[in-house]
Amino acid sequence: MVTRFVKAEIEPHADAWDEAGSFPWALHEKACALGLFGFGIAETYGGVGFDDAFMRAATAEILGQWAPGGVISGIGARGIMVGLVDALGSEEMKTRALPDILSGRKGGALGITEPSGGSDVANLQTRARRDGDHYVINGSKTFITGGMLASHFVIAARTGGEGLGGISLFFVDADTPGFTRSAIERKMGWWCSDTATLYFDACRVPATRLMGEEHRGFLAVMNNFNYERLFMSAQMLGMARRCLDESIAYAQQRTTFGKPLIRHQVIRHKIADMSSRIDAMEALINQICWCINEGEMPVAEISKAKFFCSTALEFCANEAMQIFGGAGYLRGNPVERLYRETKVMAIGGGSAEIMRDLAVRQMGL
Repeated sequence: MVTRFVKAEIEPHADAWDEAGSFPWALHEKACALGLFGFGIAETYGGVGFDDAFMRAATAEILGQWAPGGVISGIGARGIMVGLVDALGSEEMKTRALPDILSGRKGGALGITEPSGGSDVANLQTRARRDGDHYVINGSKTFITGGMLASHFVIAARTGGEGLGGISLFFVDADTPGFTRSAIERKMGWWCSDTATLYFDACRVPATRLMGEEHRGFLAVMNNFNYERLFMSAQMLGMARRCLDESIAYAQQRTTFGKPLIRHQVIRHKIADMSSRIDAMEALINQICWCINEGEMPVAEISKAKFFCSTALEFCANEAMQIFGGAGYLRGNPVERLYRETKVMAIGGGSAEIMRDLAVRQMGL
């Protein structure tokens, strides 16, 4: 069902939307009608009412294979914040925001990354000070996917001392006084997604908008990242598959030196190398999904999958470009788009360097 939807509603428009730098809002509603971002959330709030790691991964893989990254990140920005609202939000927050966000009527975004530090969440500088029945937030967030069009945000801010123990989460509406935003443009990839810098200048939010316990937000953010990183790993699997499929199709019809490109040993070896890495990506993701469905959250393995898949994708995208040659360098070719969208996958959701360090720490070293 998801494959049919993506190939009919998204893939034919990929290049036009990328060049336009945006896509129709109606796509949010169509995608959300399938329940793509409602895993683990009750039907009462617009979720699908159950969770399954394999289905999360399969959805991400299909999107990665057929949809431009800008569309995936644009509609998927809600996916990295609704779980936090569901887990930590008050009943008022959930009933007011989740149905609109999960139906696609409104957008939602997560505000963690700051100009002073990307993956170093424990060192964030945005502060929230209690003032009577309100918190006053000052600071900024950047590289916030979906941030220009979102109506609701989950924002991490420091309410206590330095380090992990002083971070809290807040539910902030886009029309809150003291909140502004500006667009980040001219990105290397993800052209049709909206990306924003958020500003909080004495932004007053009711104390009831504190999500969960004060000073206890860091652990919730880290738990939330696990599903984001699984999604991105599976998305990269889909992207790598598309690189391989496009390469095989082109090599079968392109003729050089009197025979199809696919008959040259050097090309056949590239295809074998790409395929072996894709098999390894798939096996690792399936193992992680099985563990999650069995009740375990394998943080080390998820961290390793995130950087392993980004490295494998970079290899596949590069080899696909070599197989296509000059044809791969032209806009409008899926391989060209995949090549320029590859790098952000090693940065967003936790850089490859941070993932390696987290994996080793999870190993107790």
